[in-house]
Amino acid sequence: MTVQEAVRLRSALADQLAQAGSLRGPGWRDAVESVPRERFLGSAIAGATEYGDRWKVIHRDEVTEDEWLELAYRNETWVTQIDGNSVEGARGTIAGTPTSSSTLPGLVVLMLEAAQISDGDKVLEVGTGTGYSTALMCHRLGDRAVTSVEFDPAVADRARDALNAAEYTPMLVTGDGLAGYDKNAEYDRLIATCSVRYIPMPWIWQVRDGGTITAPLTGWMRGAAFAHLTLGDDGTASGRFLKDDIYFMTARPHGPPPVASPYLASGEVRESRVDPRVLDTPAGLFVAQLAAPSAMRLGGGDEVTLWDVATGSQAVIGPDPAGGWTVRQRGPLRLWDAVEDAILVWQSAGSPHQSAYGLTVTGDRQYVWLGEPDGPSWNLPV
Repeated sequence: MTVQEAVRLRSALADQLAQAGSLRGPGWRDAVESVPRERFLGSAIAGATEYGDRWKVIHRDEVTEDEWLELAYRNETWVTQIDGNSVEGARGTIAGTPTSSSTLPGLVVLMLEAAQISDGDKVLEVGTGTGYSTALMCHRLGDRAVTSVEFDPAVADRARDALNAAEYTPMLVTGDGLAGYDKNAEYDRLIATCSVRYIPMPWIWQVRDGGTITAPLTGWMRGAAFAHLTLGDDGTASGRFLKDDIYFMTARPHGPPPVASPYLASGEVRESRVDPRVLDTPAGLFVAQLAAPSAMRLGGGDEVTLWDVATGSQAVIGPDPAGGWTVRQRGPLRLWDAVEDAILVWQSAGSPHQSAYGLTVTGDRQYVWLGEPDGPSWNLPV
C-alpha cells in the first residue's frame, strides 16, 4: 500500500506543479513522478512555525509511513540543518537559522525549467543539498551528465547516501562550489541552488561558449533577482534577469557579516527625496542594494537604517513631523544619496520588476544595467 501511495502522491505533486506553472514540460514531469523525495529527507525534518526563527522538528518514527509520505510530497520546504547542525539530533521546537533544506519541489523544478536544461546537456550543480534536485537531473540526463558540488561535508555525505539508495551515481564533490569543478568541464549548463552576490569567475571559465549560468543573485540587504546568463565566445557572459522570483539560501562565503547593534551617531540632516517604504518592495529593495552593495538594512517601513559594515557609514531615515521624511547621514559614504539616485532612475522607468534589468560579466567588472547593456548601470561588489 505504501509503494502505491508514493506513486499516487508523486503523480499528484506533478499535477499540482503543472497547474501552478512550475512544471512546464514532459521531461521534468517524468522525473518528478519517478524520484522518491522521501529518501532525501533523512530521518527528521523541521517545518516553519508562526515564529520566524523557530522550527518544529518531525521525526520519521513519530508518524506512520503514509503520513511521512504525505509530508514528503507536499510542495513545501523542509529544513534539514539549523545553524550547521542536523535536525535529526533535536526534538520538539528549536530556534536558529536554516543552513540546509529540501527546497519545495515547485521551486526546484522552476529552477530546472528556467535553466533550459534539455536532453544531452552536461550540467554542473552548485549546492547539492539533500540531493533531490541532483536526482531529478540524473533521472532525465543520466548519471554521467551531472556533477554536483556541496560545501558542507556532513550535508554532502548525507546526499551521497540518499542518492546511492535511490540508485543514482552522479559525480559528487565535497568542496567550494564557488570554484566550480574544472575536472569535468566544460559544461553546457551551470545552475546554483544557492544565492550569490556576484558570479564567480571559475563558473565563467568552466561553461562552454553558448552555454548558460542560472543563479539567484542577492546581497546584504536581501534584495534578489534571478540571473540567466549566456556565455559569449569572448570570455564574457550577459543576460537579462528572469521574471521568475527564485530565492535560495546564500552561499556561505557570500553571506553578510555578523550584525551588532550599530551606534547611531549624529550626522548631516536633510529632507529625503524618496519614501523609504519603497524598500519594502522586492524590486525597490534590489535597486537600493545595487546602489549601496556593502550596506545592511535594519528596520523597515518609514524608519530605516542603512549601515555600511566596511566603512561605518550610516544613514537613518524616518518620518518628519512636518511631513515627508528626513535622513541623517555620516561617514565617508553617503549611502542614502546613492540609494535615492538609483531609486529615482528606477521610478522614472516606471518602477519595473527586476526582469527589466540585466547583468554583464567581463574580466574587469560585473555590472547590472537597466533596459539595455548601455543603459544606467551599477557595479557588483566583486
